[in-house]
Amino acid sequence: MAAINLPSMAAPISLPHPKPPPNSTRSLSLYTPQFSLSTHLQLHPSKPTKHYTNLLHLAVQNSDTQLAKAIHASILKLQSPSSYLFNTLILTYLKLGLTSHAHKVFDCVTTPDIVTYTTMVSWFAKNNRETEAVKLFNQMRRLGIEVNEYSFVGILTACGRVLDLELGCQVHCLAVKLGCVDDTYVSNALMGFYCKCGCLGYALKVFDEMSERDVSSWNTVVSGLVKEYEYEQGLGLFRELLQGDGIEVDRFTLSTVLTACTEHGAVMEGREVHARAVKFGLEKNLSVGNALIGFYSKWGRLKDVVYLFDTMPVKDVITWTQMISVCMESGLVEMAEKVFDKMPERNCVSYNALLQGFFQNGVPSRALYMFCRMVSKGVELDDFSLTIVINACGLYVDKDTSKQIHGFVLKCGVGSNDRIESALLDMCSKCGRMTDAEEIFRCNSLTRKSSSIWTSMICGYARNGLPDKALSLFFEGQAEQHMVIDEIVSTTILGICATLGFDRIGEQIHSSAFKLDLLHDIRVGNALIGMYSKCGNMTAAINVFDNMKRHDIVSWNSLIGGYIFHKQGDNALDLWEDMKKKNVNPDFITTLLIISAYTHTSLNKVDECYTFFHSMKTAYNIEPDSNHYASLVSVFGKWGLLEEAEDLIKKMPYDPDPSVWRALLDNCRVHMNTVIGKRAAKEILAKKPNDASTYILVSNLYSASGRWHCSETIREEMREKGFQKRPGKSWIIHENKVHSFYARDKSHACFKDIYSGLDILVLECLKIGYVPDTSFVLHEVEEHQKRDFLYYHSAKLAVTYGLLMSKGGMPVRVMKNILLCGDCHSFFKYVSVVTKREIHVRDASGFHCFVNGECTCKGK
Repeated sequence: MAAINLPSMAAPISLPHPKPPPNSTRSLSLYTPQFSLSTHLQLHPSKPTKHYTNLLHLAVQNSDTQLAKAIHASILKLQSPSSYLFNTLILTYLKLGLTSHAHKVFDCVTTPDIVTYTTMVSWFAKNNRETEAVKLFNQMRRLGIEVNEYSFVGILTACGRVLDLELGCQVHCLAVKLGCVDDTYVSNALMGFYCKCGCLGYALKVFDEMSERDVSSWNTVVSGLVKEYEYEQGLGLFRELLQGDGIEVDRFTLSTVLTACTEHGAVMEGREVHARAVKFGLEKNLSVGNALIGFYSKWGRLKDVVYLFDTMPVKDVITWTQMISVCMESGLVEMAEKVFDKMPERNCVSYNALLQGFFQNGVPSRALYMFCRMVSKGVELDDFSLTIVINACGLYVDKDTSKQIHGFVLKCGVGSNDRIESALLDMCSKCGRMTDAEEIFRCNSLTRKSSSIWTSMICGYARNGLPDKALSLFFEGQAEQHMVIDEIVSTTILGICATLGFDRIGEQIHSSAFKLDLLHDIRVGNALIGMYSKCGNMTAAINVFDNMKRHDIVSWNSLIGGYIFHKQGDNALDLWEDMKKKNVNPDFITTLLIISAYTHTSLNKVDECYTFFHSMKTAYNIEPDSNHYASLVSVFGKWGLLEEAEDLIKKMPYDPDPSVWRALLDNCRVHMNTVIGKRAAKEILAKKPNDASTYILVSNLYSASGRWHCSETIREEMREKGFQKRPGKSWIIHENKVHSFYARDKSHACFKDIYSGLDILVLECLKIGYVPDTSFVLHEVEEHQKRDFLYYHSAKLAVTYGLLMSKGGMPVRVMKNILLCGDCHSFFKYVSVVTKREIHVRDASGFHCFVNGECTCKGK
């Protein structure tokens, strides 16, 4: 045997006196400050192998590498050390982490046996050195050393780690050939290998053919089923295990089954497992306790989670982190922070749970603050940390902060990560940095063409009022096969189709969602309801709602909103009655929609609406805000109860917003009540405008009263504060293309034909009684100029284009981004008579269907 360079043993080695290992009185008697290796050997000269073995065990127990090396040196002086002694020495070095020393000993063994090879193979397999394990196993086979069950377990562990299915199958065949497959340990290793390689069927076949099973056998196959999402089958095997005799479940069994119950929604089965954990005395076990907390957290059982947490004798970082998460999911932000502060130790996952909770509960500023704390404390940041803080910054909607976060992420050097880049793009689009968003997209699309990046860019365009660009990019991504249509893409595109009124594309997305089995996602169903209702197809919207397997509050709100958009208030109220029968609790949006529905009822139901308004607080714990009051004022105004509406505003428990007075003013215009209208206008002018729409309203009020100088002053103030008027825009879809128009727009390729056609249309309408209402022109110009302004409004241009391009008899469908002005409303009534065509216009308030000189909204 070749010698290994180790410290000289000429003099006795005095060993340190570490803390003796627990439950080892023998070691305690041997391991003393006065202990020396030579003295011990002199005391036991007759049985050197036994006592060398004891000393090696002692070295492992005390993690004493120097003692192991000293024993090695002493073993080398023996005339003929046994293979058993060398095998023990190899295992000692491996357990002490001295792999190179173990390998040198192995190389020096002249006649290695099955134990020598198996020790090395098993150790390499467990310590991410699978290639070396396979080489040693092959070497052992070439030397003709007979393989035993432990060798099979070691090599199968290595095969499972590198997912080498071919080699593993060969090992399986060898085990069958040598008759080792009947060994429980070998069968367990085979099942574990097949489960890791995704061959669950093979694992189940091995399980079925086993003559004897232990608890590890059941744990392996149940765990494999759960990892492959076969929860029902996994729970079935667990029930079969409980019905058998002789095998008791352990902590791994219960933890795995609880995971299955959590993911499968098996609430009763989960509670039964909890009861069995108590029966078997495993409820206080750390892994079982964590699994129970995860189970009850999933189903919002906060009291059960708190009880388990408080009674667990031992908690690890997973326990504390789960507690933070469940508090955050329950909206208990302060409680989650208190749990975090009490944690004895924290890691990146703990901080991430807190960050995610702040983001989910709509407090992005606290998420940003916590992220700064993480950076200052030197906490390790992972992709999830950065993704959360980027998303929080997008929710915070501050351009300067977003630039700082963006710069920090780039300095971290993780900008090339798809998930990070998608979040950065999303943040930029939310913070109004579309140029930067397009730059991120352009760089990514030239390199990796990630589907998530394309999805984020489409969402960004849609979010910033650029639906045309969003749809074009979607078609481009589909043509170049860069996009995967999933729930997010489907929902986004359906929202764009709803905005544009593009029902043909929406129907195609509906078909794709059906083929891809996406209709089970409640968000897709809700988006379909919104798309069909905003595209004028309430029948399809109702069908989608009826075919949904389950509904959330958004589903009900979407359909109620669709009825209101179509001025079908009675149908909306009927649906509200169905909600009450099914005990569906309304939210803030529902109550707002119900009040709005009374504006479009066929009969005067003001008293009923007023009763509902006053029951909101007591019945549903929803405090009416200015939006509710504005809607209620509109209901009063619809039925001409303007004095009652003004009295309602004056009795409000807080200072009314301009929007409430504006609702009154709009109805005063409809009913031509100038007395109350002037008082409403005066109240609006007295308010300090805080948004662009109110500035525009105030400016228009001044213009309508001829105070042009005051109107210009307001508009100048708007420009100084960076407010921009939202331009009126109308569009029509023809041959799968969106054709957009602005007032007096001449950018369209057919503008000459459109203007000529509109001039003829105006003359024909004038002949049968149309009188232009120049009061809607809020500019200081001559009367004939005001008429020109009216004639070429965007909606009139779009309708004319539709009449020119569509076949006779087909309705003309036009969309508008703001309210239809009174003059256009009057004009289209006459157009429907002159052309004998239906004119459908969708504005910000809903649909107007002009037929034979009448409109479905009954407006003037």
